[in-house]
Amino acid sequence: MASQSVFIHFFLIWCLATTAFSQLSPTFYDYVCPQALSTIKCGVEEAVQKERRMGASLLRLHFHDCFVHGCDGSILLDPSPTIDSEKLARPNVNSTRGFDVIDQIKAEVDKVCGRPVVSCADILAVVARDSVVAVFFIMIFSLNVHYINVQLGGPTWEVELGRRDSTTAYLTLANTNIPSPFLDLPGLIQSFKNQNLDVGDLVALSGAHTIGFSRCVIYRSRIYNDTNIDPAFAQSLKYICPPTGGDSNLAPLDPTPARFDTAYYSDLLHSRGLLHSDQALFSGGSTDDLVTTYSYNPLAFFAAFAKSMVKMGNIEPLTGNQGQIRRNCRVVN
Repeated sequence: MASQSVFIHFFLIWCLATTAFSQLSPTFYDYVCPQALSTIKCGVEEAVQKERRMGASLLRLHFHDCFVHGCDGSILLDPSPTIDSEKLARPNVNSTRGFDVIDQIKAEVDKVCGRPVVSCADILAVVARDSVVAVFFIMIFSLNVHYINVQLGGPTWEVELGRRDSTTAYLTLANTNIPSPFLDLPGLIQSFKNQNLDVGDLVALSGAHTIGFSRCVIYRSRIYNDTNIDPAFAQSLKYICPPTGGDSNLAPLDPTPARFDTAYYSDLLHSRGLLHSDQALFSGGSTDDLVTTYSYNPLAFFAAFAKSMVKMGNIEPLTGNQGQIRRNCRVVN
């Protein structure tokens, strides 16, 4: 009986340990590699200082990763005879970028850790947060506004960690799960609902479009065909985006594409959303009130955005013994 009791005791300890290690935690790397997060932060700051647009690109990578079979780093896998790369999906091809920055950060993290202990999926999650913070701080200093406390007035959050990397990619899911820029509000709501994200998450996470640019091929139909668009705004974009050709010509998603602010929502109130899916958030539907609130209340937007980013980062993570820690984010070990 004593030996049986000892066995049960150790079995229960093993179960608790397994459960603990299967959960995401902001302190996951505190003991195995305490320098990991600061190393990622430095890499992001360097990349954003070099190219302001990179902040939006890195944030988008995490979003497009999480909406396809969860936040597992699958978007980073290159095409191969056994990998149908998500990089070739319609929402990603000629659109997602920043893969070389992730490679550089991964190499630096593995170097300071002494071995590959930080997953590519976790790097994407931390990079997304650090990109937003980096853009916000650059905005503060460019405006000579030094008194804003980022904890009170800026977009930051604790990133839950402990994800592992997928050993495959999901090209078909990438084509169907990543929300299309041509969706109307019901389609957007359903797309987010499919990921267990609600209407509040939809409006808050769409605010990521306060930074970055979009290609002409994505917004052409809006400026030539939509009726819920400010005529002067549409006309100004037609000089950038002709009816034919110029597919890769870029236009900012809001008037301050290098600043993480609330201009995105303010534009929606005046029918100046660049994408059809942007303006759908302020079109007489259930999301109008939230858009209005965020247009004049940056603290409310920042808080909601942070909360929804954490929630999105918890979509179907691989933990415990699932997946692997890739040595190279582009290929399976």
